[in-house]
Amino acid sequence: MDKTTYYVSVGGRSVLQDQHAAAYEWVIQATPQEAEHLLGLLNLMQEKEEEAFPGMVFPWPDTPEESVNRAYEAVLQQVYHEIYRLGTPETRQEIEQST
Repeated sequence: MDKTTYYVSVGGRSVLQDQHAAAYEWVIQATPQEAEHLLGLLNLMQEKEEEAFPGMVFPWPDTPEESVNRAYEAVLQQVYHEIYRLGTPETRQEIEQST
């Protein structure tokens, strides 16, 4: 199946084909199914961030901050793994340099 160029914004939670539609951080080459999977991970990341938010604003003394953030961090790792896997050579190089 042919791959298409997509422009990904982790902060904006978007996977778009139009380079000028929104700001983006990463460029990937993906099938429509792969792009949809990545978008699903970005949406899941948003959900986990929202679930963790009350614990950050109203921390419970018996709940360590790391356990509140664990689910969010796990999804974030999945997102970046997928961006790296689908990324252009430039995207992969930027990810390697930033980690």
